[in-house]
Amino acid sequence: MRLRNKPWAKEKIAAYPQYIIQQPEQYKGRWRELFSNDHPIHIEIGTGKGRFITEMAKTHPNINYIGIELYESVIVCALDKLIENDLPNLRLLNVNAKDLTNIFAKGEVERIYLNFSDPWPKKRHEKRRLTYRSFLELYENILVDEGEIHFKTDNRGLFEYSLVSFSQYGLILQYVSLDLHRSNFEGNVMTEYEQKFSEKGNPIYRCEVKYRKPMS
Repeated sequence: MRLRNKPWAKEKIAAYPQYIIQQPEQYKGRWRELFSNDHPIHIEIGTGKGRFITEMAKTHPNINYIGIELYESVIVCALDKLIENDLPNLRLLNVNAKDLTNIFAKGEVERIYLNFSDPWPKKRHEKRRLTYRSFLELYENILVDEGEIHFKTDNRGLFEYSLVSFSQYGLILQYVSLDLHRSNFEGNVMTEYEQKFSEKGNPIYRCEVKYRKPMS
């Protein structure tokens, strides 16, 4: 993804602390206080321009959503959508996914969305893939028992790699589609990239996995 430099992005982010949470570590274990309810929390890692998570928050008002995006020049697009819609159940974080355990306590998150993550195709970059085992361990440390990951990509190589990674980690495969838009799956919310890739005729791959219940 080519990123256009937006020198004004940092200033805009700072101007809307009610939407892009500053110092999110202070809410670890207390995110339901921020939302003022005890609804489930779902997060998207790599929110991008925010179409997916904004539409999900509109569609499911009884779920709290947190969009995580590393790049300031990208998250401001998601911020614009949130400013326009003023959704009480959606907040954004401009942080690195590697810091998740500093931000969320164990059991605070019920579901993680990974949409069109960078495939990092070179073998030497394997550890950067968001479905690499170290990330799966990270997710387990913030998810509820039997928490879920919902994963979409147009990259077949990344999808095949991720299915193997999920299986080797011991996750349970609940749903898989090798061509989402030609399947009978209902309720799909598209990202900006998904629409672009789909219009080119590219198949969209999707799966849902969950962690195994801990042994008592």
